[in-house]
Amino acid sequence: MSEFARRWLGSVVRAGAGALLPSACVLCGGDADAPVCTACARQFVPGAGARCRCCANPLGGLDAGHVCGACLAEVPAYDATVAGADYASPLDQLVLRLKFGGALALAPWCAGVLARAVLAAPGFAPPEMLCPVPLGPGRLAERGYNQALEIARPLSSLLGIALYPALALRPLDTPAQSSVAPGQRKKNMRHAFLVAPGMLAAVRGRHIGLVDDVMTSGHTLNALAATFKRFGAARVSNIVFARTPPH
Repeated sequence: MSEFARRWLGSVVRAGAGALLPSACVLCGGDADAPVCTACARQFVPGAGARCRCCANPLGGLDAGHVCGACLAEVPAYDATVAGADYASPLDQLVLRLKFGGALALAPWCAGVLARAVLAAPGFAPPEMLCPVPLGPGRLAERGYNQALEIARPLSSLLGIALYPALALRPLDTPAQSSVAPGQRKKNMRHAFLVAPGMLAAVRGRHIGLVDDVMTSGHTLNALAATFKRFGAARVSNIVFARTPPH
């Protein structure tokens, strides 16, 4: 058994034996020994296609490994992005169940998809440390968990990269980005994050991986990356389960 397979199995066992027992696929309802059956995984989580190496938006096949025009026109604070899948039907419903429905058993499966994407990403330099995108205190209290952290825990084990659950703080509850007009999303994230007290030395000169469930406009991740860069991070990469395709 490969090292990756051992880590994957260990992560699933730690997440709960339910992932190893016969169950129903959350996408098609058929029999499965994982939250998503093999057939659905093959259909809805395709292999790595050409994406912008900076923001992970899809590119034409001839542009593989390049940076898209949007990132060239306005360089983000983050340096790279790896996405496990597109945020599209039916995977969007899976994400919503994890994010709002308390379906935490889906997190290790998402982490497995994401780990494979990281290992397969051409030229991607793995970060030295992982940081889940934090929730504001009110939203965390309301939901009871941070879905980004639930993905980051098994991802840390799969990749063998140290997880720092409280590396960043989100002291205020900003309006959800999905409720904010696209033109106001960047402003909504301004001053949203802080580096945790006592962690400044851990940030300086390091390559930090930001883990999240979905990347849409990228403003949330950009604001967090800018915060880390402001406090001396050498490089920041996004590692997101799903990337919303441009419309």
